[in-house]
Amino acid sequence: MLKQQLSFKLSQKLSPQQIQLMKLIQLPTQAFEQRIKQELEENPALDSGKEENTDFEDEFKNDEYEADHEVIETDINVDEYLSDDDIPSYRLQANNYSKDDEDKQIPYASGTSFAQYLKNQLQTLRLDEEEYSIAEFLVGSVDESGYIRREVNDIVDDLAFTQNLYTSSEKVTRVLKTVQELDPAGVGARNLQECLLIQLKRRKTTAAVSLAINILEDAFEQFTKKHYDKINHKFSITKDQLREAIEEIESLNPKPGGSYSNNTRIVEHVVPDFTIRIKDGELELSLNGRNAPQMHVSREYSNMLKTYKESKEKSKEQKDAVLFIKQKLDAAKWFIDAVKQRQETLMLTMSAIMHYQEDYFLSGDERDLKPMILKDIATEIDMDISTVSRVANSKYVDTPYGTFLIKDFFSESIKNDQGEDVSTREIKKILEITIADEDKRKPLTDEKLAKILKEKGYPIARRTVAKYREQLQIPVARLRKEI
Repeated sequence: MLKQQLSFKLSQKLSPQQIQLMKLIQLPTQAFEQRIKQELEENPALDSGKEENTDFEDEFKNDEYEADHEVIETDINVDEYLSDDDIPSYRLQANNYSKDDEDKQIPYASGTSFAQYLKNQLQTLRLDEEEYSIAEFLVGSVDESGYIRREVNDIVDDLAFTQNLYTSSEKVTRVLKTVQELDPAGVGARNLQECLLIQLKRRKTTAAVSLAINILEDAFEQFTKKHYDKINHKFSITKDQLREAIEEIESLNPKPGGSYSNNTRIVEHVVPDFTIRIKDGELELSLNGRNAPQMHVSREYSNMLKTYKESKEKSKEQKDAVLFIKQKLDAAKWFIDAVKQRQETLMLTMSAIMHYQEDYFLSGDERDLKPMILKDIATEIDMDISTVSRVANSKYVDTPYGTFLIKDFFSESIKNDQGEDVSTREIKKILEITIADEDKRKPLTDEKLAKILKEKGYPIARRTVAKYREQLQIPVARLRKEI
């Protein structure tokens, strides 16, 4: 049985213009530049640079097409929408340049790739046709660190399926030993232990080198865990002998591929969106000019509307054409307004962050960072937390102490022994300094670190010290031990 029912539902609707503005706000400098270039290419009614006042809307206000131009609203999941239509990575690449540069492209010198560098060395080896094919495949399997991280049996199967080359594990292993003779030393190793041994065996034989080889071959696990007492007992050596052997091992390169100067990889340049400078003891904030380009509505297109208005006879084709022009002009005007609004939002947000963390930006000492969360800044500037998040998560600021991601200035708070709120960044900095000053022969455990921090007025638990230490990428006390 059919039944009629009346219900009320409250829903939030965002216009496409509002969503596009949010997408503009979250774009970093390089992506924002590409977005502007895209808009200039797609909308002929939008021009870059300055031009005198072009008030096309006054010429065409209250016309018969005004009613046709309306904002269409629709129910939409904002997060899903923002994740759609991502700009391809190749459109996000830009090079640093100043406004005055005519040539905005930075030329890069061509060079030989790491893989090609290794293949060129194969030409100097005495290999038959099958061995050369295997060696070439092995060289192609070397990663950017210089390792071959695949099992020999898997390589044998790949040679059969992809190269139509049927061979044995023994032959592949024999050719692999030949590949491991290439430069840089250590290339083609299957693990760290093998990589270090290859390099040591190329060195001039000394007592320290021989001992280092024995340690890596017979006591590698004890060495990685820094169980030096066990190594001393195993090889019946003195601490001085062990120290000399360890110095030989520490002088080796654990990533031989990284030592090749022409190792080709994409270098991502960070372009700061803001600059903070100290002038006469005061902080001065500026927005990167590339975030505030000058654009204007095309005079040619606005003149088309004026010409149409003055014409006496208006055909259907003219009406269709002028409707298209009107839509492009409206889109151009909105985009210019959106860019200005983006600029104002960025400056307002960063200005609030700068004044909130004024002590830090004046001193550069991380211990001066105040606890700050997104809500603090959102309340300060009377904006939504999501807007502050979009600014902080993708923007960089250039300071007298380096270039930083803005979100790094946000941190939770914790109370010290005096009941004052202090930033977790401050505690991490003090923890880092404490570990740096410790006696490396007897490094401090997490429990001892927690006790020291408590004495300094920061009562935190041992597990919290362990968490902060891991976030700082500092190993446990046992692995920090030195002889």
